[in-house]
Amino acid sequence: MGITLIKISAVYFAVGVVLGYYMSVVHDYALTPVHAHINLLGWTSLTLAGILYHLFPALAQSLTGKIHFWLHNIGLPIMMIGLFFVILFKNEALLPLVATGATVTSLGIFSFVFNVLKNLKAS
Repeated sequence: MGITLIKISAVYFAVGVVLGYYMSVVHDYALTPVHAHINLLGWTSLTLAGILYHLFPALAQSLTGKIHFWLHNIGLPIMMIGLFFVILFKNEALLPLVATGATVTSLGIFSFVFNVLKNLKAS
């Protein structure tokens, strides 16, 4: 699971860089919140989680590790797509989509934290 998370995070990194580059070229930084969340919750967080899961396989094999993997990877795209369209169209009708994605992602992150606190042991 660790290597898979690192690979997924690399895709988020590319998306974040493309979005940042686009904003720079057009001199419109309205999508900065999307860019920042993709880089932080996609690239950075998933890379670090992937490294921990790779170094400590017991974390990846636990139920909470699997819950983290799926909730984070389902919630984050929902949140980012919703936020992208809320900002792009200046339409708050999609805010429930953002909130749903944020809730699912947060639950995934809380699962990760619980997993680390419960299952990370010194070798």
